[in-house]
Amino acid sequence: MTTTVAAYAAPAAKAPLERTTIERREVGEFDVLIDIKYAGICHSDIHQAREGWGEAIFPMVPGHEIAGVVEAVGSGVTKFAVGDKVGVGCMVDSCRECENCRAGLEQYCLKGNVGTYNAIGKDGEPTYGGYAEKIVVDEAFTVRIPDGIALDEAAPLLCAGITTYSPLKHWNAGPGKKVAVVGLGGLGHMGVKLAHALGAEVTVLSQSLRKREDGLKLGADHYYATSDEATFKELAGTFDLILSTVSAPLNLDAYLSLLKTDGAFVNVGAPEEPVALNLFSVIGGRKTLAGSGIGGIQETQEMLDFCAEHGLGAEIELIRADQINEAYERVLASDVRYRFVIDTATI
Repeated sequence: MTTTVAAYAAPAAKAPLERTTIERREVGEFDVLIDIKYAGICHSDIHQAREGWGEAIFPMVPGHEIAGVVEAVGSGVTKFAVGDKVGVGCMVDSCRECENCRAGLEQYCLKGNVGTYNAIGKDGEPTYGGYAEKIVVDEAFTVRIPDGIALDEAAPLLCAGITTYSPLKHWNAGPGKKVAVVGLGGLGHMGVKLAHALGAEVTVLSQSLRKREDGLKLGADHYYATSDEATFKELAGTFDLILSTVSAPLNLDAYLSLLKTDGAFVNVGAPEEPVALNLFSVIGGRKTLAGSGIGGIQETQEMLDFCAEHGLGAEIELIRADQINEAYERVLASDVRYRFVIDTATI
């Protein structure tokens, strides 16, 4: 039997989100029913609700930073029990058979993973995300939230945390490595925390020095304003890895000049507009221009365990559900330190 739950949805592109009800599927053999406690607001939610990344599915219930408690389990579930603290990130299924899925890279499923919202599930029905009271998810795409992380601070880790952790690990951020994080927002502040905990020397590259004190408290060793042309001269050839977390187009040639030989500039922020590049910026110095998308389920669990071990959670501002539209405007104005999280008890 399906379950009717309250949710906040965008009825159409660029329309304000409003309270409504949705149907959650019956709990299947390998499903868990999660009582959602908190849901983070990611810039991706805004991109998709306003069709900044292309045509979308409406009505849309955004939210892929979900933290809650297991309320019921299917008869075949072995990973979780009622009462467990769990999370759901940016995907709820994949083909599970392709080379990437077998390698634990479900985010790069060759047939396309199923997004937590704004996607069509294998049942042919649209998926609805975490701005809701409850969600039903296959246990294979559910992760355990360790006791060492508060649920509200854990919610943003399911996107902002894994989106920065995965490339930091892949490009070997750690002792002896110089890592720069571009932007100190929802993604960037987690990038700083994680790179510092991994042992790297961390620099924040931000438009201004407005958040410098915050950046240093979060674990940055250095903080520079990119609006100052002297920054690019002073830091030329400095970094092993630059992680760009911003969703605005950048002067890639300028940022690539900051890399050492064999350095990598990795995009996790996704601008809506194309960006220009002079290929000599990568040819000189054998540099890499790359991108990275979230992480697989196993790596997401690894990230959560790492955060618990190092006492890391997101810096959040807890809001009521009726403040979602205001929060969207504040995200666009960079007026949040550093992640809005919805108390879903207020839906």
